[in-house]
Amino acid sequence: MSLVKLIAQADARGLAASGLACLDRCLPLLADDADVLRPLWAGVAVREQDWPDRLAASRQAVEAAASVLDAEPGPESGATSEPGPDMASAAESVALVRTMLASAPSEWAAGPLRDWAEICSVAALEIHQKLDAVGEGGSAAAAERLARAREDTAAVSDAVDGAEGADGVGPLVAGELRRQIRILEILAETDGPAGVRQAMDLSTEGQRVLRAVVSRRARAQG
Repeated sequence: MSLVKLIAQADARGLAASGLACLDRCLPLLADDADVLRPLWAGVAVREQDWPDRLAASRQAVEAAASVLDAEPGPESGATSEPGPDMASAAESVALVRTMLASAPSEWAAGPLRDWAEICSVAALEIHQKLDAVGEGGSAAAAERLARAREDTAAVSDAVDGAEGADGVGPLVAGELRRQIRILEILAETDGPAGVRQAMDLSTEGQRVLRAVVSRRARAQG
């Protein structure tokens, strides 16, 4: 089943996990604390209980972790030239992560959580497209390609092997599509904390992939 259809059919628990997983995988672009969203994952496991409070606390924790990362000197410290395309793309990706966090609804209901899952799904794919070696992040053609991939499961067929997926999507995008689809499938198939734990583990795997890609790029530019 396509990603679009899975989101359309998911319940509140699956939608919350889907949105949170997308945010979790992309979080290294904004904050260096890999576990900062663990309390919110626990909130998904208990469903609506304490969700607004957990969300508010998680937002504060992420912003605190982000401020620490911002304070650390990077390879561009002291540079006086105009930001290059890589820096601009990185800034756009950070803005997308902030959008995912800011758009999380405090109401535990299928409607707002579905909207959030859609926002996070598209944002996470855009971020991975910007990082993909074959990506064209930001172009109209790239946006159309992502939209088609979200509606066509064939786009993820080669993701496990790290090959370019169907319809021209790169390996990072194909892998992200695969994880988004699998997490929704897991939550639909597995009730209780076990399903949430499996989804979190799969998201952690994706976070490691993104962190490694960002690290390689930083070394290459440094």
